[in-house]
Amino acid sequence: MAVLWISRQPAVRRLFGRSCVLIVSGLILSSCSSSDPLGVSASPRVVEYGEPVPKGGGVYKVGKPYQIAGKWYHPKEDPSYRNVGTASWYGLDFHGRRTANGEVYDMDSLSAAHPTLPLPTYAKVKNLENGREVVVRVNDRGPYAHDREIDLSKRAAELLGFQRKGTAKVQVSYLGRAPLSGDDGWATNVQFAESKPKPTEERPVRVASASPAPVLAMQSANNDPAPRATAAPGAVYIQAGSFRDQDNANRLRHTLASIGPVEVTPVAAGSITYYRVRVGPIAGGEYADNALSQVWSAGASGAQLVAQR
Repeated sequence: MAVLWISRQPAVRRLFGRSCVLIVSGLILSSCSSSDPLGVSASPRVVEYGEPVPKGGGVYKVGKPYQIAGKWYHPKEDPSYRNVGTASWYGLDFHGRRTANGEVYDMDSLSAAHPTLPLPTYAKVKNLENGREVVVRVNDRGPYAHDREIDLSKRAAELLGFQRKGTAKVQVSYLGRAPLSGDDGWATNVQFAESKPKPTEERPVRVASASPAPVLAMQSANNDPAPRATAAPGAVYIQAGSFRDQDNANRLRHTLASIGPVEVTPVAAGSITYYRVRVGPIAGGEYADNALSQVWSAGASGAQLVAQR
């Protein structure tokens, strides 16, 4: 009995969101989700959840026009692309599988699938329902259900505040090409100026202190960050980047200065010295997520939360 298995065909991986079906001799035998009327199976899993997910490894592609469920899609590189639509997200079912450009999907990273944007590229996604925004690496095709605009990783959906709800109204803005290496830490070849929040639009980052309530990171008259309290073990920081060139680290520190206190610390790794850039300490919870979102939007899209040891 023949099995028809559609695997990672261009623009067909996720015909209807996150559902998948196994089709045997034209009959549907099993379904991973009943929320969509039709779907196709994902590409083979190459990394199990909990194992390190390799970065990069894909190719740059735009692709030719294609048709899904009677609708035509026309991929192209459009520097002025900005569109409002519905965002959804996909998670464990696709974690560790190949994306449309050959990278490996990591649901805990900031990535996304889009029907027409070039792969891989950066896009700013703003949740119009709560004002949150993140910069994501677009390295996959889809979604195609219900005219949705973009399919985000689980982590991106969490930071945008709609992971439990499932969908949200968003604005997607194209920023530029992403490096094939998969290094999203400080991509200088991408123009993030448009995505960087303006000072008048930013909410102050709440910084951890010894007082019962976190104090605010304020700017002094000469635009230097306010002094921060000594960090206790367990204090939360945002690690924005690590560089062998101290000048690059200082440039990033200057870029992030409007967000909160930033430190550059030399760290020895064998015979090599790296210069680590960290923001904080900051309060946890949604304050940390808000601060991390600001750091991503400032260009350091590979930044992550770390705890003081």
